Amino acid sequence: MMQRARTAKQIGAIIRRARRNAGLTQTELGKRIGLRQATVSKLEAGQPATRLSTLLDVLTALGLEIIIDKRGSASAKNLEDLF
Repeated sequence: MMQRARTAKQIGAIIRRARRNAGLTQTELGKRIGLRQATVSKLEAGQPATRLSTLLDVLTALGLEIIIDKRGSASAKNLEDLF
């Protein structure tokens, strides 16, 4: 199933759902890829300053990928959420 994310919080929510669906705790996911539980927690919360390589490692561990696509029309509120 394709899911769209336009904010860090939305990406974090997708990762959280995928981790839970895989039956993993944050600690277990972190151990798979050499991250602390706190780092997984921050990523799932959409907190800033997550390295791109960390995000990609988590997505790989969960069997997810990023697909870049042209953005559809967005309301002013959605655009404000990006900044």
